[in-house]
Amino acid sequence: MGILTQDMQRLVHEQRLAFVASIGADGTPSLSPKATTRVYDDDHLAYLDIASPGTRANIAKHPAVEVNVVDHILRRGYRFKGVARLLTAGPEFERAIGLFRAHSTLIGRSKGVVLIRVERASALLSPAYAAGRSAAELAAEFADYYGKLAAERVAANP
Repeated sequence: MGILTQDMQRLVHEQRLAFVASIGADGTPSLSPKATTRVYDDDHLAYLDIASPGTRANIAKHPAVEVNVVDHILRRGYRFKGVARLLTAGPEFERAIGLFRAHSTLIGRSKGVVLIRVERASALLSPAYAAGRSAAELAAEFADYYGKLAAERVAANP
């Protein structure tokens, strides 16, 4: 069994949007959203490298990354620390690109696939849970909040 539990894999599959922190040229953190995040196998995550030349350069120089995936409704998620590398050809690339076949328009725009070997994973949990709030309470509150926010945006942008 790998480092990525079934629950971790479920969350990555459901949320897809992840935030990848890499180390910038100046040594400071650089954060970039990745909306194509997928589970490659029990020990790896992958995403399409579409429009992130900064992240690509950071990984080439310093491959250490942290990936955060959070369920914004339940206010919980996971932090994945590992090592990333860009794949542009070969068997690993072909296997990885297969994860994105349903999004063929994105594949055509990509510069490759970033494969992340996850070395450590830990849970992220809102402090609201420590304050005694339940998952049901948080889900109701944030489903309502995001529902209203979406309605306001649709109304403002017909």
